Amino acid sequence: MPLSRRSVLKGALAGAAAAALPTRAEDERAPIYEEIKRRHDEAVRRIQHWIAKPSIAAENLGSEEGPLVLIELLKKAGFQKAVPVKTDGKAGVFATLDAGARRTVGLYFMYDVKQVDPREWSSPPFEARLVDKPGFGKCIVGRGAVNQKGPEGAFLAALHAIQGAGRKLPVNLVLVAEGEEEIGSPHFAQVVRSPEVLQALGKCSGIFMPSAGQGPDGTLEISLGAKGIIECELVASGEKWGRGPQKDIHSSLRASIDSPAYHLVQALHTLVSPDGTEPAIDGWFDKVKKLSPAEEKMLDAAAKHMDEAQMKRQFGIQHWVHDADFRTALVRLTSQPTVNIEGLVGGYTGQGGKTVLPHRAVAKMDFRLVPDMGAADSLQKLKAHLAKRGFGDIEVNMTGGYDPNTTSPEAPLIQSQIKTYRAAGYDPLLWPRGGGSWPGYVFTGEPLKLAAAHFGLGHGSGAHAPDEYYVVESTNPNFQGLDGAVRSFVDYLYELAA
Repeated sequence: MPLSRRSVLKGALAGAAAAALPTRAEDERAPIYEEIKRRHDEAVRRIQHWIAKPSIAAENLGSEEGPLVLIELLKKAGFQKAVPVKTDGKAGVFATLDAGARRTVGLYFMYDVKQVDPREWSSPPFEARLVDKPGFGKCIVGRGAVNQKGPEGAFLAALHAIQGAGRKLPVNLVLVAEGEEEIGSPHFAQVVRSPEVLQALGKCSGIFMPSAGQGPDGTLEISLGAKGIIECELVASGEKWGRGPQKDIHSSLRASIDSPAYHLVQALHTLVSPDGTEPAIDGWFDKVKKLSPAEEKMLDAAAKHMDEAQMKRQFGIQHWVHDADFRTALVRLTSQPTVNIEGLVGGYTGQGGKTVLPHRAVAKMDFRLVPDMGAADSLQKLKAHLAKRGFGDIEVNMTGGYDPNTTSPEAPLIQSQIKTYRAAGYDPLLWPRGGGSWPGYVFTGEPLKLAAAHFGLGHGSGAHAPDEYYVVESTNPNFQGLDGAVRSFVDYLYELAA
């Protein structure tokens, strides 16, 4: 969700002041900044090339080529080692760049993207066209533009600029990547916990994922964690239920034969409150951790600085759930577990009607988890809840998921982000937890216990939606374009080294 990648702009005057009075460090990096400008078109083409190589795990599309494309990009950016890592699913990638530096930093990449329906797009989703977006500037439009190939491409451009300027990378890098993030990272732990990868990550001071953190209203946030997730399908069928048909039959027979589709609808109704808003699964809130006073203060600051009207326009809504005020909506986004129907599939869905009684119906679901909920425990609670109410026949097929993750604001990884943003003229908000999910638990949990977060200036939006975009030439003073994003990564690496 975009809220998990936003923070507050300090202002154009502060940025101008910072530019007018360069620090010694900025003087030393001046050749790198010039190289960023010189290589702008090259960086744009690199991102476009990557977007044109789709890898969609949910459709088994491009999953063999995906890691190879990323490996080629990493080697060209200076990684001495970049190899595929086999899993029981799609291959991951492990890469290292030894610069002979004192400190080592970890990177998390994903090379897969969400599915697309080209009919919903204003330009083909894998052509990565450059489009002028009024009020934003020139943008790359394509699937993966902001989630995550644009920001990841900007980070690679930073490495190219450092090398092109004849400078030595200030930190060593250890990178792990996966091709199943968009289906709940079911096998990513196999990548991270392989002995060689685990040993390399153990040398890192923390790990981060490149992002485009600036919102259209100028907000810039540092997220200290993310919700966990369970992705699954609930399947009702005449075969499993022992009632209803075992194949689609004429709908006139509904008078005397049970409906698996309605059986599923009734089961779904038990998972939430009567208005469909609050989770009602037995024991679902038993382990939910309340927000701390420090996190409450973060949300107080966010509610004052974020633009509620802008967010509502962006999401195409007029009301928050329960007609809540803005702060309450932010609290819920951060601290509330969810039960969500992604899609319902059953029977005939083509043009016109078809009078059938379907033998099978499927609900595609996701359940967002907050500390201290665990994915395995929550899955068992879901199954027990259904069984207790007479729905034990409904299949619960988990396709991916993982636990929540949290990082301390005092972690050097986070403090370096704050310093980097402020040096660039921005005053970031600390955000307790993103509303979305990423598999940071494999880094923050045992045995690594690393700080993990997202970082990066720049703006983009439309993840998982039509016309996803990433701004490469900004005409809006609220956020940076590609060159500004690349520069932020350069500055962050130097700050991490310090």
